[in-house]
Amino acid sequence: MKILVTSAVSLALSFGGVAVAQTTTVVVPGEVKTYVMKQESPSVTFEGDVAVGTALPDTVEIHTIPDQPDYGYVVVNKKRVLVNPKTRAVIEVIE
Repeated sequence: MKILVTSAVSLALSFGGVAVAQTTTVVVPGEVKTYVMKQESPSVTFEGDVAVGTALPDTVEIHTIPDQPDYGYVVVNKKRVLVNPKTRAVIEVIE
């Protein structure tokens, strides 16, 4: 019985570790933010909240950042937003 309880606890803790790993914070390089802040791009209107994790629709054009393939940006509802260009998910709202 003791082995069964220990195994169940170990299994539960291993699943808990996976959940914690999924909530990691993305650290964006400073030069990415600096580049985005200097760009003059028109703002697009998006219905709903623009928050970290929100996937932007295909109708929103994501702008590329030179030498930074993991980051894109768009100005949404007058806020500069960093986006993962592969998943279209918002990484960070800058402004």
